[in-house]
Amino acid sequence: MERIALMRSAAPFMAMITVECVEVGLTTLSKAAMNNGMNNFVFIVYYNALGTLILLSLYLYNFSRGKRTPITFSLLYKFFLLGLIGMCLLQMCAFTGISYSSPTLAAAIGNLIPVFTFILAVLLRMEKLDIRNHSSQAKCLGTIVAIIGATVVTLYKGPTLISQIPRISSNNLFAQSSSWALGGLLLVITSLLSSTGNILQTATAKECPDEVVLVFFYSLFGTLQSALVSLFLVNDPNAWKLHDRIEIIAIIYAALSTTVFRNTVVTWCLREKGPVYVVTYKPLSIVIAVTMGLAFLKENLYLGSVIGSVAIAAGFYAVIWGKAREKDFATFNGKSERTSDQRAPLLKNTDNDIHELAQPSNLNC
Repeated sequence: MERIALMRSAAPFMAMITVECVEVGLTTLSKAAMNNGMNNFVFIVYYNALGTLILLSLYLYNFSRGKRTPITFSLLYKFFLLGLIGMCLLQMCAFTGISYSSPTLAAAIGNLIPVFTFILAVLLRMEKLDIRNHSSQAKCLGTIVAIIGATVVTLYKGPTLISQIPRISSNNLFAQSSSWALGGLLLVITSLLSSTGNILQTATAKECPDEVVLVFFYSLFGTLQSALVSLFLVNDPNAWKLHDRIEIIAIIYAALSTTVFRNTVVTWCLREKGPVYVVTYKPLSIVIAVTMGLAFLKENLYLGSVIGSVAIAAGFYAVIWGKAREKDFATFNGKSERTSDQRAPLLKNTDNDIHELAQPSNLNC
């Protein structure tokens, strides 16, 4: 029993580590496919369509076994929004940003997700901000540091620390490559969309407890939306043809790892642990991305990427620390209130007993 309990407690940890490795593997493989000439919008449509077909088989299997979740108009509306924000817009910004920059930059800027989640929670009044508390101070300071780090990693490359492909480097404060800055901006928008999608997905998961149903329907809506937008943006028929094996491998890997595996696991972890726990593992992706980029894409490593990534990670953990401290304080207050409520009847009974002893006796001598 203890071993089973230990495995259950470790399951979210192992799941999120695997998710980070899978996500970085996807960005690295997709970058290789796009370097080979594959259109990023076509890639999104193909791998989402394949993933949705796989999810359809799982959905029909559960449906045939009698595991049926009632689909209401409210759920369909939320599925539509999840597909639009969490798939269509997010993936188009993400893969376009990666095509202009690198998986390492994508992994670094991905750490802005908890920062944007905190900002959105404050703006939507889902979270109170008391600047006098140390937790709020840590979250505000972490937000500022992370944004500064994102600005550095996006606009400043700096000298090359590890060079594998000869490139013209610059020691100026801002990078000369406009495509790198544009890619960074799109990746920042991706992090904002991801934060919004996590909040919406958490609320939807409470209304729809079946992960397969939730992931299937919002993947279906996201695939249809992505296809409509891509058909409008990509007019060249040749762009929709697959020309190399790396493109097919990237589509199959993305469909299995992201649309099916990642979305299902993240939905489960959001329900079990919440959105803060899910994003806690994001800094790990920087190390994985740098390793894969150097090993498989033969990319250069720049000083600006290192400085910005360290600043983003520091700001990230400051926000997480503030959130954890705030949660511990709330738990302590909750226990104190329950203890007071439990002790109150005892005190009341004691007072009554004393009052009764002080009254004259009604017994006749």
